[in-house]
Amino acid sequence: DLIVHVRDITHPETILQKATVLSVLRNLNLPSHLLDSMVEVHNKVDLIERYKPTEENALAVSALHGHGLEELKQEIEKKILTATGKKILTVNINLEGPQLSWLYKEATVQEVEVMPEDGTARVKVIIGSSAFGRYKNLFPN
Repeated sequence: DLIVHVRDITHPETILQKATVLSVLRNLNLPSHLLDSMVEVHNKVDLIERYKPTEENALAVSALHGHGLEELKQEIEKKILTATGKKILTVNINLEGPQLSWLYKEATVQEVEVMPEDGTARVKVIIGSSAFGRYKNLFPN
């Protein structure tokens, strides 16, 4: 669904390495949308003082120190959701019914926040449009 190209930005041949990787990817005859949506990651930015990517849409990270990893995670999540046509939703469910079991089977449950006082829960899920349509038909309330 997504290509993430991680480069050692401190390597003296980093630009040549990028060109080589792009050439190999093009020769694989991948769908153009994969190449167009590729996430470019510049790693080891902690070794270059005040590093700012000069390339459009490149993300600067330091895997060693954790710098930029949250932004990278958010970018990957956004692109994967776009590529797969899925959404992140929070739905309120009754814990006595079959909704939670259904969601575990038909979606990706990320978080469940139980409200014990009224037997409900807020459930954060990654779900496709057709699955969410089925959910709404099965559980209209």
